[in-house]
Amino acid sequence: MNVFLWIVAGVLAAVFLLSGAMKLSRSPQQLAASGLGWAEGFGAGPVKAIGAAEVLAGLGLVLPPLVGVAEILAPTAATGLAVLMLGAAVTHGRRSEFQMIVVNGVLLALAAVVAWGRFGPHAL
Repeated sequence: MNVFLWIVAGVLAAVFLLSGAMKLSRSPQQLAASGLGWAEGFGAGPVKAIGAAEVLAGLGLVLPPLVGVAEILAPTAATGLAVLMLGAAVTHGRRSEFQMIVVNGVLLALAAVVAWGRFGPHAL
């Protein structure tokens, strides 16, 4: 189970590091033009904050357990990502972007599995 949790955490980290870096490096208009229509409804500040949260959580999923310092950050980061995906699903629901809600649901479920595993029976 520990190997499975590492794989899921690694996949989540890669997804959120890339997604967050994209939000940090592009304007909301550029993000909207590339298919992230929700970004038009937000200013640059909130979009950058979401990107920063994604990058920090992506790092928090793998770095603390990898170096053996403050390992509680891994399940905490996973919990934060689950909450972030819940908010994203609500935002996409308001915009009737139902395909994106499925993506948010899958990412939320994966983050919840990592949080459960690392807080509970497979804590590092």
